[in-house]
Amino acid sequence: MQKYADFAEFTEITPIAEISKARHGWRAKCLQRLIRLDLPVPQTVALPTETVRAIAAGQMPDTQRIAEIFGSDFLVSVRSSPENPEWGGPGTVLNVGINDSVHARLAESHGREAADALYLRFVQGYATNVARLDPDMFHDDPGPGALRAALATYRAETDEDFPQSPARQLGEVLRSMARAWEGTTARLLRQAKGAPAEAVLGLVVQRMALGIGPGFSGSGTMQFVDSVTGGPRITGRFRGQSQGRKASVETLYLTRDPRGASLEEADPEIFAQLIRDGGRCREKLREEMQLEFTIESGKLAVIDAIRVTRSARAAVRIAVALARDEVISREDALLRVEPRALTELLHYQVDPRGPRDHLARGIAASPGAATGKIVFSAAAAQAAAARDEPCILVRRETVPEDVRGMHAAVAVLTERGGMTSHAAVIARGLGLPCIAGCAEISINTRDRVMTAADGRSFREGDVITVDGTNGEVLAGTADMLEPALDDGFRTLLHWADNVRDIGIRANADTPEDARTARMFEAEGIGLARTEHMFFDEDRLTVMREMIFADTPNDRRVALERLLPMQRADFITLFDIMAGQPVCIRLFDPPLHEFLPHDREGMRELAEALDRPLSEVTRRCEALREFNPMLGMRGVRLGVTIPEIYDMQARAIFEAAVEARRRGAPVVPEVMIPLVSAAREVELVKTRIDAVAAAVRNEMKASFTYRLGVMVETPRAALRAGEIAEHADFLSFGTNDLTQMTYGLSRDDAGRFMNNYVKQGVYAEDPFHILDVEGVGELLLIGAGRGRNARQNITISVCGEHGGNPESIAFCRAAGFDYVSCSPFRVPVARLAAAHFALLAPRGRGGI
Repeated sequence: MQKYADFAEFTEITPIAEISKARHGWRAKCLQRLIRLDLPVPQTVALPTETVRAIAAGQMPDTQRIAEIFGSDFLVSVRSSPENPEWGGPGTVLNVGINDSVHARLAESHGREAADALYLRFVQGYATNVARLDPDMFHDDPGPGALRAALATYRAETDEDFPQSPARQLGEVLRSMARAWEGTTARLLRQAKGAPAEAVLGLVVQRMALGIGPGFSGSGTMQFVDSVTGGPRITGRFRGQSQGRKASVETLYLTRDPRGASLEEADPEIFAQLIRDGGRCREKLREEMQLEFTIESGKLAVIDAIRVTRSARAAVRIAVALARDEVISREDALLRVEPRALTELLHYQVDPRGPRDHLARGIAASPGAATGKIVFSAAAAQAAAARDEPCILVRRETVPEDVRGMHAAVAVLTERGGMTSHAAVIARGLGLPCIAGCAEISINTRDRVMTAADGRSFREGDVITVDGTNGEVLAGTADMLEPALDDGFRTLLHWADNVRDIGIRANADTPEDARTARMFEAEGIGLARTEHMFFDEDRLTVMREMIFADTPNDRRVALERLLPMQRADFITLFDIMAGQPVCIRLFDPPLHEFLPHDREGMRELAEALDRPLSEVTRRCEALREFNPMLGMRGVRLGVTIPEIYDMQARAIFEAAVEARRRGAPVVPEVMIPLVSAAREVELVKTRIDAVAAAVRNEMKASFTYRLGVMVETPRAALRAGEIAEHADFLSFGTNDLTQMTYGLSRDDAGRFMNNYVKQGVYAEDPFHILDVEGVGELLLIGAGRGRNARQNITISVCGEHGGNPESIAFCRAAGFDYVSCSPFRVPVARLAAAHFALLAPRGRGGI
């Protein structure tokens, strides 16, 4: 005896029925909203999640009662209705309830060919998906005997006739769909899409709107915006007689088109009604919707509506348009755009509709895409740029002297490294597409050959495409989409600025970086790395002369030649930023980075300095360090070779005076890197104060400056209270702080980090998303102790984590004053900060 569920098994969807998204799913709730808008929705019944779960467990609802709701002409479809449409679900089953008598009736009203096609389609689907028979036994043969053969095959395989009871057919279809949702494969697939493990399914049973008939009939979809651009445009499809007589199936354009017939011409009244229905959905559902509809002998039925799928650029344009039309609020528009999606608008992207010749995959270290010829050295990149040939710099890993080549290239590809490797950080600052840690390629720099895992070899001059957004290397040229920095993009970010409550600055080392930062409306420069300014050819030789100087006086002489160059750099930055704050980090890298590493380079240096090769070789070897990251760099150079910081401070202050005379008043911020003790700050501050006093006297000008510390060692975070007594600001350099906290090299971690994350050692790559439990605790300790010692001290983050939405959430909740990131991540940071301001309260000094 059939066992029925003892709870509310189903509900007919009416304007006043108790239908909820949580209990009946998104599709059931959407259909109720369409009904409330008086759209012509076919009669529909919703099965709640508890009923579907009971069905999967073998406890069936009374399907006969469901069939009675639809009356004697029972012919329905069954569709899945999870809480979130992104979770997927079992496919729709059409024409449930068709049997011999319904087939005969349809043959009389619509013709035998149409009736046979409908019945055959259901028999085939039922046999394979419900009865679980071999699909190969049920060929999609449209011949006149296909239906008879399918019914005979079903009987031969099951030892019974095809079920004629509509209630039984419905029950078996419901059971099949409920159990499919509970299957292991389905669980894994939807969890991969973000569904919780306990996600449940609702089902809807809807009267069939066949889309066939003696008059004008068919079925289709229609939406009113372009899915790629977001602009107003009617798109979709319409197929006349799509379920029935195949000989008369015709695909029509929706709007008038010189290439063929259109729905607008064939039935202008139906077309106009669909336009009105789409407008009402947009206004009342507060969203751009795609309508699924049928026309049966000139009568319209809207059987479903779904949110229009959209690209990132379309999402921005749609959200802004809805807010401007007062359909939604500006705050709602902001929350509808995922911050990370903005990266697709800032750069060229590989067109997903075009062909892709996959070559290798690595870490998507800097977004965007570019096509160019392979080069294996910075010099080759500069030569290619001089010939106006786009090139892609391919290296095992980059070093500071490769920056020149990165400026000349259109993209960077490295065999080693990770999200915060040298190549990744510089590429993001330059807005270059970059793939790092691409272990699927091997590079032979001597023979200038790159070999892929499939055995294909590429030589210098061969063309490849780097997709830094997806981390994919493609052979040859790929179709591209242009950046979309349009009015909608700017408007959305201005709305974000009105609500966010944490500052957003940019890390900028060059005039190009600064201009990009201004273009993206950063609130100043949070980190200007001065060492990158010394790698230009004319400065590198002078820098090497300073390194080889034997006395402090000789060093000063060399540095005096660098002074006007450095001063010009800072004047340019101050002019571009037009009075916005500029935080300049004093010299940081170890000196050996400015020296050649091979014998040929040493010979050239010996000639340039007019010194014996043996002396140059000996000095280069003496400066080489066992662990440069932890060696003679940062403030340690400033303490032991103070002439370098003296020159830089003078350049900063003279540039500030000149900028003020030009009408751009600036209070320069001078940042000391790699501090680990308060005494280091005292020593450097004393000399910088002396330089400031000298510049004031010499230039007969007054100016102020702020001195701060880059907190990138664990000890600096722990002793932040002592350090803050000598500093106006503390800026956490989370790249190095993460390295030192974990004891991990950010350039080498990419080799095994994926494996660590997969095995659950780390929840995320700590160089990609800030480790709030470890590194984050150091930030909280440092910020808290710094503020206890100096209440008005400015606290910020200037590592690349500053452009990561999750990390911004942490910094904002901790009460930090601003974050700073590479210029091309500024828009993402501005929107992410607005999201958090709308969704969460702001803290100060703790979480």
